[in-house]
Amino acid sequence: MTSPTPYDAVIVGSGPNGLAAAIALARAGRSVLVLEGAETVGGGLRSAALTLPGFLHDSCAAFHPLGVASPFWRGLPLAEHGLRWIHPPAAVAHPFDDGTAVVVERDVAATAAQLGRDAGAYQRLMGPLVRAWERLVRDVLGPLRLPRYPLATLRFGLAALWPATALTRTVFREEPARAVLAGMAGHAIMPLTWPATAAFGLVLGLLAHAVGWPIVAGGSQRFADALASYLRSLGGAIVTGHPVRSPADLPPARAILFDVTPRQLLAIVGERLPPGYRRRLARYRYGPGVCKVDLALDGPIPWRASACARAGAVHVGGTLAEIAEAERAVWQGAHPERPFLILGQQSLFDPTRAPDGKHTVWVYAHVPHGSTVDMTDRILAQIERFAPGFQSRILAVHTRTAADMAAYNPNFVGGDINGGVQDLRQLFTRPVAARNPYATPARGIYLCSASTPPGGGVHGMCGYWAARTVLGRMG
Repeated sequence: MTSPTPYDAVIVGSGPNGLAAAIALARAGRSVLVLEGAETVGGGLRSAALTLPGFLHDSCAAFHPLGVASPFWRGLPLAEHGLRWIHPPAAVAHPFDDGTAVVVERDVAATAAQLGRDAGAYQRLMGPLVRAWERLVRDVLGPLRLPRYPLATLRFGLAALWPATALTRTVFREEPARAVLAGMAGHAIMPLTWPATAAFGLVLGLLAHAVGWPIVAGGSQRFADALASYLRSLGGAIVTGHPVRSPADLPPARAILFDVTPRQLLAIVGERLPPGYRRRLARYRYGPGVCKVDLALDGPIPWRASACARAGAVHVGGTLAEIAEAERAVWQGAHPERPFLILGQQSLFDPTRAPDGKHTVWVYAHVPHGSTVDMTDRILAQIERFAPGFQSRILAVHTRTAADMAAYNPNFVGGDINGGVQDLRQLFTRPVAARNPYATPARGIYLCSASTPPGGGVHGMCGYWAARTVLGRMG
């Protein structure tokens, strides 16, 4: 693409961070162009009819606690552009083999009441975090810097730095509470014995209470569409079906922001980057992938614990020990026979997702990086374990292995949906250890993807902070 008129900024990629960067720049009065290789905007925010006609499935992101909590998204008039949240009665359910389940309610006390002898411990752990959630989110969703709210952040950090296994076994005495926090921490896609994995469990848990885990009416694509619509209302331009493979595919601009991972950045503009920086980017670490299964059903999942039907998301994995073992095995290159599953049953709460009386299931398991193994049978068996008769309701199945996920979205390197490992070594030093992680040494080239702080999740803050960097340099 060529243009006689340079843009202030060109954003490569229309994932949530790319759109966030574009919106932040456009709101500041800058001329902005977004280039997207696919035919639709959204990156991980897409929906499609993957199984049968009339069944709508979220292609990647499905639940959006960070979407409603994001300090940036919350200030945008997205409802005016078609975004509507649906809040299931409960955020998450965690079933057990005895037919019981713990349901994470919006109310901390109501959740704690299900935890027997651990009720008080749960309230003491989560209560203060939930009360301080707005302050914590502002400090957590950003680059490494002095916290604006040091007391609240210190209280969170003292617990968050623990391995999830150690925190749960220290704070709780019984299995239900331990398993619930382990399920939350399982979103880290790391062994739960690693330091700071507790942070993922605490953040997702406190958001379940503070803002819920909503879904988007009509599918996650509507979230991306609302962002795109708002950007256009600000004067921003979007071109889809335009992959960027080299600098020749870019128009003139004062700044180029890449919503890509370090691997794609090297492939596109590596020749413009200093050798030392290229070597550091090449050492960037990617994590395990996911094997994702979407199902069309002729009825709802017949959970043995009927309370699971109140929750939008269900953590399927059993006990703390089972979840920890499954996540450890993945990092050792194994495919667990009983994987930990993150499952969504959006059609229970959004009738646009399936024909009358029918339902959808969205579910994935963690697998080794780049795996080509089809985990469908193991995933279905794990659900059947807690919902006898479930498999008899299946009308159609659509599976993407980790390798398929990478082919679907180049940012999912090896099937890694978090844009790279988010352990202590690489949480704030993504993509490299630098004073400003969003700026490269090359003039006018920036990174705004989940491979920068604060990492994965549909919060848009990576794009927002990158745009702040660009605006500061433009003056």
